[in-house]
Amino acid sequence: MIKKILILVLFSCFVFAEEEVASIVLDKKDKAEVKQIEQKIITDKYDEAQKELELKRKQELQELKTKELDMQNIAQINILLEKISKIDFELKDNILLKRYSNYVSYSKISAELASLKDSLKRKNNVSEEQVYQLHNKIRVKENELELINEYKGSPIGGLINPPEIGVYENITNPFGIINALSHIKKLEDNKKQFKTLDKEIDNLSIRLDEELVLYLELFNLDQKAEYKEKITFLDKQKKDFSMVLEIVTTTEEVYTRKLEQVILEIKNQISQQIQKMLVIFIIIVVLSIIAFLVKLALKKYFSQNENYYMTNKIINFTLVFLIIMVLLFSYIDNVSYLVTILGFASAGIAIALKDWFMSIFGWMVIVTSGSIQVGDRIKVNRNGVEAVGDVLDISLFKITIREDITLTSYTTNRRTGRIFFIPNNYIFSELIANYTHSGLRTVWDGIDIAITFDSNHKKAQRLAREILKHYSKGYTDITRKQLSKMRNKYQLRATGVEPRVFTFVEPHGIVISSWYLTNSYAALVLRSTISPEILDAFMKEDDIHIAYPTQQININRTDNAYGPASKRREKPKDLEDEIIQR
Repeated sequence: MIKKILILVLFSCFVFAEEEVASIVLDKKDKAEVKQIEQKIITDKYDEAQKELELKRKQELQELKTKELDMQNIAQINILLEKISKIDFELKDNILLKRYSNYVSYSKISAELASLKDSLKRKNNVSEEQVYQLHNKIRVKENELELINEYKGSPIGGLINPPEIGVYENITNPFGIINALSHIKKLEDNKKQFKTLDKEIDNLSIRLDEELVLYLELFNLDQKAEYKEKITFLDKQKKDFSMVLEIVTTTEEVYTRKLEQVILEIKNQISQQIQKMLVIFIIIVVLSIIAFLVKLALKKYFSQNENYYMTNKIINFTLVFLIIMVLLFSYIDNVSYLVTILGFASAGIAIALKDWFMSIFGWMVIVTSGSIQVGDRIKVNRNGVEAVGDVLDISLFKITIREDITLTSYTTNRRTGRIFFIPNNYIFSELIANYTHSGLRTVWDGIDIAITFDSNHKKAQRLAREILKHYSKGYTDITRKQLSKMRNKYQLRATGVEPRVFTFVEPHGIVISSWYLTNSYAALVLRSTISPEILDAFMKEDDIHIAYPTQQININRTDNAYGPASKRREKPKDLEDEIIQR
């Protein structure tokens, strides 16, 4: 308003001055005409002033609007930059962008390499040093390209290709089921991994598109060169990932169908193998039930006889053999091929497993010949070690015996009760004595007692024989029957079973060796019974003296030259005369 008032005042002054001039210059003319002209001039001047005021007002308003727009643009730019920073932070550790940077590097290095090669071709008049440097640069670039060669045609490198399915072999045995399940899990993981890649590329494309839109808005508000470059880069990046997404999506569909086909085939093989296992299991169960029923039926006939044990072993071996044959023919497609392989490998196997094979052959000899059976009492000599015990078991590779208290334990080992494991191959190379072979249950045992040279050895023999007959009569009769049965199998000549007494002259006296039949499993019992009986019988006789290591020194003549025992009887006359002469 103040401006308007000042303008009107100035305009009035200007009009007033003009009137004064006009009044001086002009002569008295028609005032009406002059006033009319003056009015027109005033009106024109006023209109011009009004237009200038309106123009200034518009300029001021425009400046105010421009300032307001500038403030709004700054705020909008800050918001856009904040959104872009947020997106950049989210994509900072994105593996696909990391790989894309390698793709960009590959393109850049390829361009540099091409430029270097062109430079090398164009430069004719250059020094050898420059040529050498160019060759070194070219070699370095080629090495760099070789390191990132997988990014040659793919923005994400080798990830664009799905994992290989691989060729899986047919399932031919139960162990293959485990491998098949593991392979299925691996294929499922590969499928999930490739689907995840598809989703990751899709999400990345969306985020890049959002960032591109933000940069376009930012460029509209502030047209900087760096924003334009970023828009160009993001547009190319988005197009590249859109292309990759299309390829991966198409590949993922084909790859998924192929994986599902392979997984279905493997599952069908697993199903067939499980059915095969069920059939084999049923066959094994049926064979086991039949073997059990056969053993149950035979047990009634054999009762607790040792023959039942061997029959039981044969049935078990037959059952195991049949099961092995069932498994062999079920899981080996070409048995002749196996036989061929075993034929070539037999020499090496025979050398490497010689003891095992010899033990198996020994087991076959033992079982078929019947030389050793479970329950027999045997004696084994090996490198000076003796063991006497009862056979507990005869397996494919060894004989198990339990040591008992025997004369060997008393005189040699001084310990007993141990379990011995004897390889079956010892039957070919070592001495194995059977105390109870072919139904025999008795053995000969001997007791040696030494008497002095002046003892009545004939009476001693008679006394010993009477005692032996009395205590071993039952075993003598049993042995006579057992030997009669053995005549059908062996040619027996010396079949005397009566007790035998032998007389031997030894340096320290006359040895009365008494032999008798006794129980193979309790020889020491009868020995400990007969020994004191013979000793007591000898001690009761005046003309029988027990000999043992003694020393005697005769200094003077004596009527007792033969020791204290000579008091119990008269000295032989001829010996007495000889002593007197001395």
